[in-house]
This record gives sequence, C-alpha cells and structure tokens, in this order.
Amino acid sequence: MQAFLDFFEHLSSAEKLIWILICLSLSWIGEAIVPLVNLKYKKWKHAGVNLVFLGTSILINLFFGVVTVGIFSWLSTSNFGILNWISIPTWLALLLSVMFLDFVAQYVVHYLLHRVSWMWKFHMIHHSDTKVDATTGTRHHPGDYILRETFALLAIIIGGMPIAFYLVYRFCSILFTYFSHANISLPLGVDKFLSIILITPNMHKFHHHFERPWTDTNFGNIFSLWDRAFGTFVYDDPKKVKYGLDVVDETKDENIAYQFKLPFDKSIKTDY
Repeated sequence: MQAFLDFFEHLSSAEKLIWILICLSLSWIGEAIVPLVNLKYKKWKHAGVNLVFLGTSILINLFFGVVTVGIFSWLSTSNFGILNWISIPTWLALLLSVMFLDFVAQYVVHYLLHRVSWMWKFHMIHHSDTKVDATTGTRHHPGDYILRETFALLAIIIGGMPIAFYLVYRFCSILFTYFSHANISLPLGVDKFLSIILITPNMHKFHHHFERPWTDTNFGNIFSLWDRAFGTFVYDDPKKVKYGLDVVDETKDENIAYQFKLPFDKSIKTDY
C-alpha cells in the first residue's frame, strides 16, 4: 500500500497531464466505436472550444497547486483533521478520503451550483453544450472551477488527508469525468449494474438535459451513492435527453466569448 501511495505522491506535472490525455483519448476511442447517439457536429471544432476551458482550468490549478501544497505542509505539522485524530487501516483511510472528497468537492458543490443563483450562472457554461461528449467534462467557467477547487481544499482540511490520498482522488475524478460525459453506449445491463455504486455514461446524460427537472439530478462524479441517498438519482432512457439549456442561445454554444460572459448577462433568467 505504501508503494502505491508513494507512486502518486511523486508524480510530476507532466505525468498528471499524460493521465488527462490518456483518459480523454480512451473516451474518444469508445465514442468512435460504440456511440450512444449520432452527434452531428464538427468534433475537432467542438473539442477546441471545450479545451479552451480546460486551459483556463489548468492555469487556475497552478495557483491552487501552490495553496494545496501549503495546506498539506501545515496539516503534516499541525496534526489537524479527522484522520489525524483516529486510527484506522491505511486502505480504509484512503477509501474514506476519496469518498469524502467526492461528496464535498463534487456532489455538495455541484448541488449548490444548481441551487444558488449566482453560482448557477457560472455553471451554465458546462450545461450550455448542445453536443455532450468526453470533452464536455473539461468545459467549466473559471468561476465554476474555482468554487470546485475551494470545496476540495475544505474537504482536505476537514479530513486531515495526506497529499497522496488527494492525488488518488484526482486521478479517479479525472477518469470518471471523461467516462461519464463520453458519448459511449454501454450494454444496458452493464450500465445499470455499475450505476448501483458508480456514475455511468447513461446516468450522467440525464443531468445534461436542456430543462429541469432532469438537469437537477445525478450530481455525483465518482459515486452514485450520494444521489441515491439524497433523492437526486434518476435513471431512464438516455436517448430521450436533449442537450443544452433552455434559457441560453443554443446557437452560441461554441461561441467562446458568449460563453465566458454568460455569468454576467443579466438578461439570462434563473429559477433561483
């Protein structure tokens, strides 16, 4: 177990970027082999738009990386946090840490991004994509991404986690982000079975329906347990889903300037 954690603790920035490219590439291959729906679009143009948002997230992550290292350094000397106050096996501490990070830094903040009006305006950019595929997982307004990273730091502090635990979580989170957004058709039985515990492509597609109430369901990223526990889980035929948002101009889903300005456009209505 220690060798496994040491591997993650000593990963370079280049290796982390390679993992992103691997997950994205595998999802793209899956989309080409077994697509869920026939998306009529220019795939590379669509990818280029969404990767612009990935670029802003990477820049923001450079700042949060410095802050995160400082927090982990403080935790190692202060012994603050739940894991520093209890004694449990390392494997269990790792599992609980990944679950807690997924709950706080994914489910909770994602729920709030839909329920708090000003937060929803930032999150709209993610939902305005009318052709959901693997690259949609990278489509986050800088304001949206900052909120997610802030909640992740909060979870780290509360948990008192070592950096290796956090990096394991990040690797899992990246994998499921691309996998759940990918335009992949899994056998229905397989998808339903996996969705008992995990977020699957079919399950997440309902979250990208163009109007409520489906938009306000399936908030999880790795585990479906949170949606099941808090009554936000839904499962139906994903081919019923129409992507996008009914309150924005869907013809501008690939207009980068329009998308960046969405949170500040007072003419766009929200329900909250």
